Amino acid sequence: MRSILCYGDSNTHGQIPGGTPLDRYGPAERWPGVMARELGAAWHVIEEGLSGRTTVRDDPIEGAHKNGRTYLRPCLQSHAVLDLVIIMLGTNDLKARFNQPASEVAMAMGCLVYDIKELKPGPRGSVPEIMIVSPPPMLDDIKEWRSIFAGAPEKSRQLALEFEIIADSLEVHFFDAGSVVTCDSLDGFHINGRAHALLGSALAREVEAIGWPDEK
Repeated sequence: MRSILCYGDSNTHGQIPGGTPLDRYGPAERWPGVMARELGAAWHVIEEGLSGRTTVRDDPIEGAHKNGRTYLRPCLQSHAVLDLVIIMLGTNDLKARFNQPASEVAMAMGCLVYDIKELKPGPRGSVPEIMIVSPPPMLDDIKEWRSIFAGAPEKSRQLALEFEIIADSLEVHFFDAGSVVTCDSLDGFHINGRAHALLGSALAREVEAIGWPDEK
């Protein structure tokens, strides 16, 4: 059985648009669950989604535990052995409190890739396959979140290109979630149940296309 770690924020956690982190889609509705179902019994899919998670930044308001880099290493060690790590982060780095351009968010994503390569949680101590997924762009109307995410919608539209550049330079896989889904208009930055289904299905095809050997 091959193992996939899905490491992300509220859109991996399955937060329902317009709701709170406790308002979640069910396990079978969230994109990792959809992907697992389509890949079949030969795959073990692990969800690690946290609302508010950033790439490498301590959040001065929501807490240092939202730093995705801090938790990544123990997470990898907890779930090893891993054949593939999928990372979909970046939206929360665009909050006004961090004042980061899309290029810096991509560089931070690169730090996570370096950490995975250094730890080598793959089969027999190897580097697992790694896939960077750029989140779907935010809508211009982000409701009551517009001050927290001031300037973020425009930056979010730049993430896919910046993430693709960093993925190419680090020789890891890349997928643009915005090519198959859009954020829901209820809050402008979370994806709905239909989008989870589409994303999970698309990522299942991306995983299959990696070209796995017959035996680990």
